[in-house]
Amino acid sequence: MTDLFGDSASPALALARKWRPRAFADLKGQAHVVQALANALTQGRLHHAYLLTGTRGVGKTTLARILAKCLNCEAGVTATPCGTCSSCTQIDAGRFVDLLELDAASNTGVDNMREVLDNAQYAPTVGRYKVYIIDEVHMLSKPAFNSMLKTLEEPPAHVKFILATTDPQKIPVTVLSRCLQFNLKPMLPALVAQHLGEVLEQENVVSEPAALNLLARAAAGSMRDALSLTDQAIAYGGGKVEAAAVEAMLGTVRRDYLFDLLDALAAHDGDALLEQARTLAERGIAFDATLQDLGSLLTQLALLLHAPGAIEASADAERMQAAAAQLDAETAQLYYQIALNGRRDLPYAPDEFSGFCMTLLRMLAFVPGSGNRAVAVERPAPKRAAAPAASPVVSHAQVPDAATAPGGTPAPIETTSPEPAALPAPTARPPEPAPPAVELVARESAPQAAWDWLAIVAELRLGGMAKMLADHCELVSQAGDAVTLRVGETHKHLLDRTYQDKLIAALRDRYGAMLAVTIEIGAAAEKTPQQVRSRIRQARQDEAVAAIESDPFVRELVDQFGGQLDATSIQPLGEST
Repeated sequence: MTDLFGDSASPALALARKWRPRAFADLKGQAHVVQALANALTQGRLHHAYLLTGTRGVGKTTLARILAKCLNCEAGVTATPCGTCSSCTQIDAGRFVDLLELDAASNTGVDNMREVLDNAQYAPTVGRYKVYIIDEVHMLSKPAFNSMLKTLEEPPAHVKFILATTDPQKIPVTVLSRCLQFNLKPMLPALVAQHLGEVLEQENVVSEPAALNLLARAAAGSMRDALSLTDQAIAYGGGKVEAAAVEAMLGTVRRDYLFDLLDALAAHDGDALLEQARTLAERGIAFDATLQDLGSLLTQLALLLHAPGAIEASADAERMQAAAAQLDAETAQLYYQIALNGRRDLPYAPDEFSGFCMTLLRMLAFVPGSGNRAVAVERPAPKRAAAPAASPVVSHAQVPDAATAPGGTPAPIETTSPEPAALPAPTARPPEPAPPAVELVARESAPQAAWDWLAIVAELRLGGMAKMLADHCELVSQAGDAVTLRVGETHKHLLDRTYQDKLIAALRDRYGAMLAVTIEIGAAAEKTPQQVRSRIRQARQDEAVAAIESDPFVRELVDQFGGQLDATSIQPLGEST
C-alpha cells in the first residue's frame, strides 16, 4: 500500500524536503548565482568564503549544500556532482563528517565560534574540503564576529565558509568585505506555479492551474512556503488541489467578487457596492484580505492599461479586459491608493465592515473626471430650482465686487486679461454642453476674443508645481494662436521644463494643438492669479475688520472694558483658517 509520498510503512516526507534540489540544474529562479558558481568551479577560481543572502525559502541552504557536494564529489571539483558517490549521498543525507552546519540563531556566543575555528585547523577526515555552513549568520554576537575575522580572511587551504542570512544589513562590514556575496532573488509567481505543477504531476495529484496560481501568490516568492502550502492544500482537499478549496483554506477573495466591486464603481451604483460588501461579510471573507487582493487586481489592471505585454495569460483574461475598459489610468491609480489607505485605517474604524464600506464609498466619491462632477451637481439641482427667484447667483459671480473698501469705493483689483473683465460665475454656465466661454482659436465672428486668465487657470486640470507655475504667470498678450505669459524674477525657479510642458499641454488640450505658448521672465508680475486672489482676500479681510470695528456692540465693549480688538482673529464669512 502506498500513499502520496511512497510506501505507507515508511515515514512520509514533506514536499519541501522531498523535492529539495540536489544539483544546480534543479535550482529554480537563481540562474544568476548558479552561472557564477558553475563558472568558478569549472575554472578553478574558488573563493574561501561565500555569503548567500535572500528572503526565506529561496534556496540559500540548499545552494550551500550543493556547493559542498561540488567541492567534495569523488569525481573531482565540478559544477555537476555525480550524486551517487559516497560523499554526495552522505551530504544529501546530512551525515558527511567534513560538512558542519551551524545555526547561528542558536549558537550566538563567542565560545561556539571559537570551537568551530579550533577544529578548522585540522585536515578533512574523508573529503577534499572542510565546509562550514553558518545559517542566519547575522544572529552572531559582535564578539563572535570579531573572533572569526582573521580565520575568515585567511583560512587554511582545506576550509571553505558558506554563510547564509536573510538580513545582510546586520552583518559587520569587516565580515562582508571578506566574503563573495550572492543575492538570491524571490521567485516569480509564474515560476512557482509552474514548479508546483511539475511536482504534483510527479506525485500524481490532480490540480487546477487557478489553485496553483493562488498558492504561488500566497507564497510571496518563497518556494519552500509554496511547497508547504501545497502540502496543506492536498490535505485540505482530500488528495486534490482545487481552486475553491485553496481559496477557502487561504481565506482569499474570489476574483469574481472583486470584478463585481469594480463594475459597481464604474456604474456609480452605491447600492450595488454596499450589497457586495454585505455579501463578503456574510461569507466570512476578511476585509483586510479583500482590500489586499483588490490592490493586487488594480495593479494588474494598471499594467494592462500601460503595458499590456507585461500581463500573463490567465483564466479571467476576458473580465480583466472588460474591467480595464471601464477604467482610465488616473482612476486605477486613485482606487489603488484608496485601497492601500483603507487597509491601513481598518484597525481604527468603528468596526471592519464600516471601515471597508467607507473605503468603497471613498472610491465612489472621488472618481476623477467630469462624469463624477456631473453627478454631484445634478443631485442638489431640485433644491436650487425651488429657491426663491429673488436670490440670484451672487456668492460666486460677484466675488470681485466683495473687494471694495468700507466706504463703498471699489478696491483697485485688476483682472488678468488685457482688457477689464468680470470673473465668470461657475453657476452661470448653461447646463447643456457648450464650448468654452472664451475661445482661443481666432474666428471670423470674434477675432479679438480676450482671455480671462484668472478664470482659465482655475479651470485647468493642473496640480503640484505646474499649478503653482500657472498661478504665478501673468498674461502679457494673446492674439490668435499665440500666447505670451510672464513670470516674475522671484518665481523663475518654477520654470522647470517639466512644469512648463504640463502647463502648455493643459492649455493645448483646452484650446487646440496649434496653440503657441511663450513663457518669459520679466519684471515683477502684478496681475497673476495668485496676486489677484490675494488682493481679493485682503479686501474682504479689510471689509470684515471694518464691519466688526464699526459694530455698536463691539465698540461698547471696547469702551466699557478698555479692551483692544485683535484684527488677526477676524475672518470673512465662508473662509476657514
